[in-house]
This record gives sequence, structure tokens and C-alpha cells, in this order.
Amino acid sequence: MDLRIFTEPQQGATYDDLLAVARATEDLGFDAFFRSDHYLSMGSGDGLPGPTDAWTTLAGLARETSRIRLGTLVSSATFRHPGVLAIQVAQVDQMSGGRVELGLGTGWYAEEHEAYGIPFPDKRFGLFTEQLEVVTGLWGTPAGDRFDYAGEHYTLKRSPALPKPVQTSPLDGTTPGVPLIVGGLGPKKTPALAARFASEFNLTFPPLNVVGEKLETVREACRAIGRDPQTLTMSAALVLAGGKDDAEVDRRAAAIGRDPKEVRAVGIAGTPTAMVDRLGTLAEQGITRVYLQVLDLHDLDHLELVASEVMPQVR
Repeated sequence: MDLRIFTEPQQGATYDDLLAVARATEDLGFDAFFRSDHYLSMGSGDGLPGPTDAWTTLAGLARETSRIRLGTLVSSATFRHPGVLAIQVAQVDQMSGGRVELGLGTGWYAEEHEAYGIPFPDKRFGLFTEQLEVVTGLWGTPAGDRFDYAGEHYTLKRSPALPKPVQTSPLDGTTPGVPLIVGGLGPKKTPALAARFASEFNLTFPPLNVVGEKLETVREACRAIGRDPQTLTMSAALVLAGGKDDAEVDRRAAAIGRDPKEVRAVGIAGTPTAMVDRLGTLAEQGITRVYLQVLDLHDLDHLELVASEVMPQVR
């Protein structure tokens, strides 16, 4: 199983904080460093010193790391025009030597849109669908050709469709593109988009008793369009609160404002044995990649514990 580190810097982090976590992620042997794409803190925290832009951050990390994958879980379709997003992601992919992945979603946090003057339409799924069509269309257009698109939300005319990512699309292995991550708990629309566009389907903080059911829905969507479900990576994102003993688990849960009993029930939490058991249960349901949501970015010992005591038992 791949273990990835997933951060929520809108809760309060500088670029240097994220760089320290990314370097620890790389040095300790984790597969990837991902971050949320939000502009406003959630809950009771003040979010100081303020948000960092996801793709600006990843561009910096692309030059200051050498091995780990880098990406968003997930960027909001409301934040950027797909033509701009395609350029940003392709450039960061070039800067990283081909290590970027794009998680993309509809966006959901109305308050951050209000806070920064970003339009937040009531219906966003069509916007999201067209973003996927435009981004993949731009990347997949052969060099020297032009890309045209006429949708309800976006119109592109004679775009040179440049630049291109370093990577090739995992869906065909030939056209330029980066791995796309689509996720959610919706019963039909999201699985259909994942089957059509994504190399990975992600369940973000799912109730653990529905994981197998939700993954089967995505497999059915793949089969409906003639795609082998085995070509779609199945992943989950869950909060991390581990410790060498119960007292350390309780301390780490308290540090992120979570009840120790609750976090043990819903996350990758507890002693190393308990974390391995939880990951094993997810693997039995079809999950092969887990994003560990790290909320205390200054507790790098937390990452070291997982790397030394958990990772060797699940790889």
C-alpha cells in the first residue's frame, strides 16, 4: 500500500512549514506530499499567517524535492479557468521532472469564495465536467495543432494548447497528461467522471463501513464504458493520530482538537499495531493508497513513527 502525506495548510502554515513536512516526507520514504487547495481556515482557528496558494506552493516544492509525487487533494473547479489550470499544472510538472498529480473537484466551501470574491454558483458539476474536458483536451492536442472547445461554461478558440506536461496520460500512455484524481461519495455522477477521466478514485474521509460499497460503484461505472476497473487506483484520505502508546495517541489527538475515541474510530489512529490493522481493513476492501491527513505540521516525529513502525508492515 502507498502511504502519502496530506496537509491542510489553510489552517495555518507558512511555505517553510510545508517545505519542512515535504522534506520529511521524502527523507522518510513516503510516496507523496499532497496539500488541500483552500483559501480560508475552517473551525475555530484563526488560520494565521494566512493561506498559501496550492500551485504556487507545489511549484516551489518541485524545485526543493527530488523523488516524491506532488499534488492537490483537491483543487476546486471554481478557483481557476481550466486553460490557466492546464498551464499551471503542466509547468509545475516540468519543474518537478514529471512528479505532479492533479486532484480536481467541484468545490464546496462557500465561505472562502465569499471571503475572496470568487464566484460560487449553486450548480457546479457541469463546471467541473467541462474543466476535465478542457484540461485533458489541451494536454492531448498534438503539438502544432489547435484546440477548440464550446461548452456551456467555457469557450476556447484556436488554442495552441501549450505547454505540455512531462508525463504521459496513464489512461493511454502516449498523450501528454498528468494523473488525475477524482473523488467523492456521490452515487452516480462522480463515479462516471472518474471512470472517464481519472487514474485514481479517492474517498475523502469516508465512513469506514461504506468503503467497499463505494468502490464497487466506481468499478461498475468503469465496466459501463468498457474500462478495466483494475486500471483505476482506489484510494482514501483519513486523519492521522498515531502514537507509540495510548498516552501519545491521546496527546496527538488533543493537539489537533479531536476526541481520542472519535479519531480512533474514523481515522488511521492508535498504536502502530492499530494503524496497521486499520490499513489492512482498508486493503481488504480494495484500497491500495492512503492519504494520511497530517494536521500538526510541526510534529515531524509523528511522520517518523509511521515511517518506522507502520510503513514496513504494509508495503
